[in-house]
Amino acid sequence: MLFYFEKLHIPEVASCYFRSKSGVNRVMISQVGPGLFLSGLESALNLSVLSCRNITLIVNASGLEDVVYPQLDGLRVLHVPVQDQPHAPLRHYFDPVGERIHQNQTGRTLVHCSAGRSRSPTLVIAYLMRFEGLSLRRAHEVVLDQRPFIRPNAGFWRQLMDYERTLFGRTTMRMARTSGGLLPETCGTLRTLQDPEPDYCINV
Repeated sequence: MLFYFEKLHIPEVASCYFRSKSGVNRVMISQVGPGLFLSGLESALNLSVLSCRNITLIVNASGLEDVVYPQLDGLRVLHVPVQDQPHAPLRHYFDPVGERIHQNQTGRTLVHCSAGRSRSPTLVIAYLMRFEGLSLRRAHEVVLDQRPFIRPNAGFWRQLMDYERTLFGRTTMRMARTSGGLLPETCGTLRTLQDPEPDYCINV
């Protein structure tokens, strides 16, 4: 059974879990759309994860360029040399990464950073805005539904808002100053999207 996110057709069960040493179930890889996956570095180095999903393109947003991936025929890797810092210019890579993912529509793409929480979700959200025509608010909802613990930092949120203005001439999100720092909220409301977490916002 499939449910629909505007132009996207996403499998109802889209995330793969594994049991960590502590006994807690952790999300290993999340399917955001047809042929588009999101994960941390650990999953990207797992041969079974890559082969059973027929991954043909890896977008490495971990900031590490010396990563050695499993040997798979036809596997290509695109490096995004950006650290998970609010001032890091991830916006510069929205278009080239999105275009590369779009060119790989006949294959399957895995976008990863270190934990699959900040840099890689930001790149996927930017891709959904440009190539699926989703608003920032809707693109964030789509990714969050499949990977509930994503936490783009405040600087990446500002870059996504700027990108949305460039694409659509408006923004559906804004940064709100709260007791926990700066958090994104839907424009026209006073409701923040997430409860503040230490690694999610910048205290100012």
